[in-house]
Amino acid sequence: MVSLFRSLGLLAGLALLFLAACSAPLPPREEVAKLAVDTGWPTIPAGAKFGEVSAVDVDAQGNVWVLHRAGRKWAEPFPKEPIPEPTVFKFSPDGTLLAQCGAGVFIMPHGISVDEAGKVWITDVAREQVFRFGPEGALELTLGEQGVTKQDAGHFGRPADIAFLPGRVLIADGYVNTRVAEFAPDGKFIRDWGDFKVAHAVAVDDKHIYVADRENARIMVYDHAGKLVATWASPAGNHTYGLKPLGGGRLLAVEGRDGADRNGAVVRVYAADGTIEASYDIGLPGDDASLGHDLAIGPGGHIYVTDVNGGRVVRFSLPPQSDK
Repeated sequence: MVSLFRSLGLLAGLALLFLAACSAPLPPREEVAKLAVDTGWPTIPAGAKFGEVSAVDVDAQGNVWVLHRAGRKWAEPFPKEPIPEPTVFKFSPDGTLLAQCGAGVFIMPHGISVDEAGKVWITDVAREQVFRFGPEGALELTLGEQGVTKQDAGHFGRPADIAFLPGRVLIADGYVNTRVAEFAPDGKFIRDWGDFKVAHAVAVDDKHIYVADRENARIMVYDHAGKLVATWASPAGNHTYGLKPLGGGRLLAVEGRDGADRNGAVVRVYAADGTIEASYDIGLPGDDASLGHDLAIGPGGHIYVTDVNGGRVVRFSLPPQSDK
């Protein structure tokens, strides 16, 4: 009987601790400098259906490729039908819409990357596939089996993002799988490596491969052979969604969630040693109004960030002390 009372007392104590933890106030949001964006960029034609803006990249001519969901919201289980409206917009550097495509192709488009030859690579987490299109929009290559989730040479587990090295296509794979998968440009599987908890973004420079290990709240830094050389913990357990190198080992990142799982859009500048040089808030006012998801850097130094919750892609420039 005594042990029964002790057990009941222990359970009651645990329940009180649980209730206290659940009722504890969240830590305040991080206060970082607000950074203004170009409110007039881009120009979205009247009648065009624009929606959750997932990804962005810039080609060699400075044109900006934007991937969005045209009114579809991320909801699981994913639908089976493709989005009927165009999901890829191509903008000139001044924000004029040059072309739109992708209607009736993608179900839940996620990542877009343009290689040196101007070919456009797109990931679709619902289709479990990666596509390569020519500069004019012709489908040239499909990787993965539609609707089949596996971690092997011929399948993906919600592939998220793509980066390129000479002779290698690096795919962050992804939400279900735990790896970076490497392919030759013609689609031949080379290898895979890593052990991530949502490999959400991958980026490269002349020395390193950077992976946003999102749910582990860190950025992993590898050499080109795939050997881990550094781990950069995101501040206060925040979640990095997108990455792009700035040169000289420096890195630009966008965080979509803080350590308390509140959505936002905070841009970080990392030094080559992983220390943070600067942080800026580019989110819309209001709780969870923005979700920074991907970023790209144009040849003139303009930076483009996609905002899923805000249904927008924004352009801005870093202050002079941060862009060098």
